Amino acid sequence: MRLGLALVPCLAALAGCDALGGGSGEGTVFPAPDRPVSEVISYQFSTEDARDSRGEAQKVMDLAELEAGMTVADIGAGSGYYTVRLAPRVGDGGRVLAQDIDPEALQLLARRVERQRLDNVSIRLGEPADPKLPADSFDRIFMVHMYHEIQQPYEFLWNMWPALREGGQVIVVDVDRPTDQHGIDPLLLSCEFRRVGYELVAFKDAPELSGYYAQFKAAANRPEPSEIKPCRVDDVNGD
Repeated sequence: MRLGLALVPCLAALAGCDALGGGSGEGTVFPAPDRPVSEVISYQFSTEDARDSRGEAQKVMDLAELEAGMTVADIGAGSGYYTVRLAPRVGDGGRVLAQDIDPEALQLLARRVERQRLDNVSIRLGEPADPKLPADSFDRIFMVHMYHEIQQPYEFLWNMWPALREGGQVIVVDVDRPTDQHGIDPLLLSCEFRRVGYELVAFKDAPELSGYYAQFKAAANRPEPSEIKPCRVDDVNGD
């Protein structure tokens, strides 16, 4: 097991998973986003059959150059569409951490993982502003059709930054539309990631993914929370 005892499968008691995230600390102040945030209406973006008919997961994993033996996180895992497809892709030598802030969704996913005997999958309950990921642990972090629902994106991304291994990357799939309509302008997305210490390394318009694909890596340094300035929707082109 590449992540050690912190990521043993927590199928029976989600509350027993220790929090090992980046940890902004009590009292740390992050800027609020200068834009609306979508309401969380469902942890299921679309039917799995419809997504498979477009080859969605396969396409995303191919673009991410996901290989056997990698350790990955599925943020906002919900019902587990990506979790159960990432698991066989990384194989017995790899690990998948399925994370969500909805305990009920994670209980259902835990039963699905157990039913399908996916021994390389672990479950983690996160927080709205902190995914609670162990540091220096992941080759890929997937955020699919969920970024626009994060209430505190700068704090969330700041807390997630230490979880990437050297060479690790964050994969975002989203839709180019206003953030209160379950999407985000890709220029705004890139700006928000950049303000917190990430660099865009790949972007692709992808109708087969019902949106676009973006890939980020950690920059050399992560700014202090007080140094982070929110991106404005009307000036991202000049950021």
